[in-house]
Amino acid sequence: MSVPATPAAWQLERDAEGVAWLTLDVPGSSANTLGRAVMQELDAWLAELEAEPPRGLVIRSGKPSGFIAGADIREFRGVETEQGAYELVRAGQRVLDRLEALPCPSVALLQGFALGGGLELALACRYRIAVSDDRLTLGLPEVMLGIHPGFGGTVRAVRLLGATVALDLMLTGRNVRADKAERLGLVDRLVPTATDLDAAARAVIAAPPPRRRAPLKERALSWGMLRPFVRGRVLAQLRRKARPEHYPAPYAIVDLWARHGAHGAAAYEAEARSIARLFLTPTSRSLVRVFGLQDRLKALGGRDRAPLQRVHVVGAGVMGGDIAAWCAARGLDVTLQDRALEYIEPALGRARELFVKRLRDPARVTAAAERLHADVEGAGAETADVVIEAIFENLDAKRELYARLEASMPSAALLASNTSSIPLEDLASGRRDPGRLLGLHFFNPVAQMPLVEVVSSASTRPEAAEAALAFARQIDKLPLPCRSSPGFLVNRVLVPYLHEAMYAAAEGIPLATIDRAAIEFGMPMGPIELADTVGL
Repeated sequence: MSVPATPAAWQLERDAEGVAWLTLDVPGSSANTLGRAVMQELDAWLAELEAEPPRGLVIRSGKPSGFIAGADIREFRGVETEQGAYELVRAGQRVLDRLEALPCPSVALLQGFALGGGLELALACRYRIAVSDDRLTLGLPEVMLGIHPGFGGTVRAVRLLGATVALDLMLTGRNVRADKAERLGLVDRLVPTATDLDAAARAVIAAPPPRRRAPLKERALSWGMLRPFVRGRVLAQLRRKARPEHYPAPYAIVDLWARHGAHGAAAYEAEARSIARLFLTPTSRSLVRVFGLQDRLKALGGRDRAPLQRVHVVGAGVMGGDIAAWCAARGLDVTLQDRALEYIEPALGRARELFVKRLRDPARVTAAAERLHADVEGAGAETADVVIEAIFENLDAKRELYARLEASMPSAALLASNTSSIPLEDLASGRRDPGRLLGLHFFNPVAQMPLVEVVSSASTRPEAAEAALAFARQIDKLPLPCRSSPGFLVNRVLVPYLHEAMYAAAEGIPLATIDRAAIEFGMPMGPIELADTVGL
């Protein structure tokens, strides 16, 4: 394969010291992805490097956002047959096999993120150097799309990290941060800033250290005599979290490792065959569609709007307190108002638990706690960029509160309600500026539910709705624009579902049977339990 005369995505430079620098910058995209054309182009460059080996190869991103976000998910939708999927995956495997087999040291420089196929590419390099900052995110999240790593990741991850760590990363799809990545052995070295990456790569190529391997204890778990015992333990844990008929990918990951132990060419072949089958399952098709829908919602937030800085939340109950805590965890200054300090203190305690769980680092936990302030008098409304009302569902009480808030709020601030049932038209009646009133309907538990309904009435100004969409993305939520209509969107779907369960119960079907049928269908909990959880 010949190198394109004008490479679309990759640029290769050789410096005076004989080091080759291969930079990926996919045109027209904010993040690098590994589509078919990008992989073919990489293969061509690797052929040139094989013919004229450099002293060392450094692979890096030309985008400030990060290294590589993974495979191009859009291409998944074009896979029609199992054989077509297999050929696509095997082609990618061969490219990374070629990278791994280069006769010179290879180094992947990681910043921002390296996910899915991007991390698999990094695993095919001999060394990985990463920036040690809060943005760094490494992971193999393919299971979230109903598949598993397909470019050799099910093999190389086990070889590098050992079965325990590698299986956990692949089965959960969770990401790891810089310090944990170094501790696990996922990266060989951390540097303070992106400007230190090139010098670190030169140092590694000048004096290549021994290639990292999993500890002996971990390597032993992949021995043939031990794999059946480990497999049984892992499957027992897995069955408590996912049913194989609904989520076959985790079981396929365990099966690949149990059959091959991440050894030999057969392990790569089996990986390709397995992911080819998974591509065509209803689970994967549905999860890929969900991924696309999430991308559409993320795009609604825009990128050119100045971020908000100050949030004032009225109502320190479960919803209001948790909304305030989430905003503080995401870096905003937050004031939390209620009738007396005794109503706010429980919310501050829950917030502290959230910060410890989510942020981990003591300095970050302290900083988040310092951004969240009890505000019985409501003084924070005077300087807020957005005021979020989360009091009980009573129209008169909300209207009376809005009248007080409007007297002190800045003219440019948004006024948002967390109501799940009251039409915005009723809330807007009598407002001094109904154009800035909208709904920001969060879901319980706030820290776990990604969706926020951004609700507009006929009087809501478009620029206010756009600002609310951007705010939802700023705090890492998925903004779903809705019109002010009964139930908005989520409850408009949920309530008929719950009603059908109650009709079934009224007809004499046992409650446990109703819930079991829903769970067997694939719901995380049955409608009866759900009704009890959200409150009757």
